Amino acid sequence: MSRYQDQRGISYTAASQDAVNKFDATINEYVHFSTETGERLKHTLASDPEFAMAHVLRGAFMQLFCVPALTEKARQSLAKAREVGAGAELDARERHHIEALDAWITGDLESALTHWESILLEHPLDMLAVKLSQFIHFYLGDSRRLRDSIARVLPAWQADIPGHANVLGMYAFGLEESGDYAAAERIGRRAVELDPGDAWAVHAVAHVMEMQDRRRDGIAWLRELEAHWDRVNNFRFHLWWHLALFHLELAEYDQVLALYDTAFRAEPTEEYLDICNATSILWRLEERGVNVAGRWKELAEISANRIDGHALIFPDMHFMMAVAAVGDTDSTEGMLRSLAQAAGEAGVTEAGVIEAVGLELARAIAAWYAGDYESVVDRLLPIRYSFQAIGGSHAQRDLFHQILIAAALRAPRPALARALLAERAHLKPDNAWTWKRYAEALDAAGDRAAAGEAAERARVALSA
Repeated sequence: MSRYQDQRGISYTAASQDAVNKFDATINEYVHFSTETGERLKHTLASDPEFAMAHVLRGAFMQLFCVPALTEKARQSLAKAREVGAGAELDARERHHIEALDAWITGDLESALTHWESILLEHPLDMLAVKLSQFIHFYLGDSRRLRDSIARVLPAWQADIPGHANVLGMYAFGLEESGDYAAAERIGRRAVELDPGDAWAVHAVAHVMEMQDRRRDGIAWLRELEAHWDRVNNFRFHLWWHLALFHLELAEYDQVLALYDTAFRAEPTEEYLDICNATSILWRLEERGVNVAGRWKELAEISANRIDGHALIFPDMHFMMAVAAVGDTDSTEGMLRSLAQAAGEAGVTEAGVIEAVGLELARAIAAWYAGDYESVVDRLLPIRYSFQAIGGSHAQRDLFHQILIAAALRAPRPALARALLAERAHLKPDNAWTWKRYAEALDAAGDRAAAGEAAERARVALSA
């Protein structure tokens, strides 16, 4: 084994330059969410079956699926990386990658992050460490670290460095999640200008528009760039989900259902983000009085097989929603038991999240579908400022804030609903759903004049 450099000057212990070039191509496909990523990795391993970092990458890909059955394959890749690494002179960076994968497999996400961030202090151009650390920061709900981990390496990613645009897109998203919408949009648009095929940068700008209730801008932005998604994997479904959200906020429910059926749920996939997209939009539609017919059924059937494992709590909450929505009592109770058993397990990052937030959130979801709105409020109100811990984006987690508000209205607890909606109206002054529900809360609290004003704000927001 010798050492060969990738296109950014990062060196690898491998059998040939050809193997490193193929590895590099795999990473490029990965950061572009390309359907060719898996095939590229196969070519890499065929070129060099003893390539330690290629086995690390395979293990990481298995982990990214968040399917318990694939964890064993990740372990096999880790074992192979250790085996071939023992007979090769791996450098400290490569060994950090191996230890990061080990920590990830055991559920210690913070330790995995420590290894990747250690790599980036000395090797800021290691794209794999950049991208994987972003993934974990995102699912830990840590918007500041999501932003700052990229800010720390950004000076090294000069305009002539391959992947420069992709890193700009990651930074744009971190800025958006941290509330700096102007900078996020500016940098995200620049990333897309440099690389229109960067789905993550497209996504970052769409998030800005979602948070600012720029519904028509969002529709135009996504439609303009849709032609570049032919080689994007399931992440294109998430972009279409964002498009559906914009139409939802315009009360264009037929458009939302059409996107559901022909775009982001046209294929009955089992990928966790696809299930999250679908369940969250169905809840929003039903809460608005839209008949979603039998669309919950296939989601519930898939989710019933995902009530154990708890690799990430964010998708678990959506699996819970799907089984509860169809009245699958066995799966609903099974999920609650499984979460309770997993809560607080030592050394497992997500176990602490279950204990602090996840279990109560799951119980609240079950209570919603049981029609026990008082229980929903009692469970969610004390943890609403901790929702971020389950991961995902602000736009995605807004579902749970909406559940709390809707439950307060139905309980009925109009004073609480009025207070929650007063908060929301200041944050989202152009959001029609917010003003419509605020009008309902004010009316229920007996403030007819203010209710009329809020209803008018809803009408104006909807027509804007």
